Amino acid sequence: MPRPVVDKDACTGCGTCVSVCPQSVLEIVNERAEVVNPDDCIGCRACESSCPSGSITVED
Repeated sequence: MPRPVVDKDACTGCGTCVSVCPQSVLEIVNERAEVVNPDDCIGCRACESSCPSGSITVED
């Protein structure tokens, strides 16, 4: 099952991942992206490919 993983040290909290995720898997919490609904991830990798800081990876 795919799951996004956020490198909180690299995340800038820009919110791009939140806006591109079709399943609302991510939210900005305390100025950083956080995976809040991991079971809803469909593995599209939109968050990973759109992250300008490269702080998100989707693991299978």
